[in-house]
Amino acid sequence: MEPVGYWHFAHSYVRGNWRNEEESTFSLLAKSCHDIDLICYWMGNRRCVKVSSFGTVSHFTKENKPEGASSRCLDCTVEEMCPYSAQKIYLKKAQQKSFGWPVSVVCSDGVQDIESLTHALKTGPYGRCVYECDNDVVSNQVVNMEFEGGQTAAFTMMAFTTDLGARKTTIYGTKGELRCAGGSPIEVFDFVNNKKTLYPAKIVGFMPMHLSAHGGADYYLINSFISAVADNDPSLILSGPDDTLRSHLLVFQAEKSRRENCVVHIDKDGQ
Repeated sequence: MEPVGYWHFAHSYVRGNWRNEEESTFSLLAKSCHDIDLICYWMGNRRCVKVSSFGTVSHFTKENKPEGASSRCLDCTVEEMCPYSAQKIYLKKAQQKSFGWPVSVVCSDGVQDIESLTHALKTGPYGRCVYECDNDVVSNQVVNMEFEGGQTAAFTMMAFTTDLGARKTTIYGTKGELRCAGGSPIEVFDFVNNKKTLYPAKIVGFMPMHLSAHGGADYYLINSFISAVADNDPSLILSGPDDTLRSHLLVFQAEKSRRENCVVHIDKDGQ
């Protein structure tokens, strides 16, 4: 389960850079290719043989625009009742001296102050009403996969969540169950011993701030790659271009299923 976060989706996928397929790409590729990639990695050498997917632009449409709403949040009389208000997402953060992401994206000229932000919201894309944007990417999507040997996986991408990017994962095995949510310890329940064990993540002692994003994943990816090159140790790289291609082809097949409303059968070449 990938919870995108209600205001994050409005920022990136309704007003922002990944809102429109013609200008960028579809939601599953833009936001969730990492998740499909990870599921494929967990399945090892078993390839996906069937996939189905469903999803829609379920809320951010002109038909759902509240009565009396303006085309821009700064001029809107019902803005206080809207969870996707640009004033709430950007201006209130700036008033609290917080000019980091996502406010920094809005002030694209590099000048980060209240005046520049207000001007950007009055004239730029991030001040638009979410119900009057040119967005066409889905806000919710499910993907069902069957792998060789009968193993199955189900993935959900959802815009309307409190959590932001804190994936929730459950793996069901014949001798136990594994759960993980966000940065919390991995919980393993052993069916044989009827016992639960927690496994906290290993955290490095020092991590540069500019590499701490995405739960520290940015740092670990770069650190593994640099270490593999420096020490001539390929074992530090756990996947390669073939794995990446395989999972990306699966993402495209899932999107084909969603568009054509069918189950897609996948051959050995990923087609």
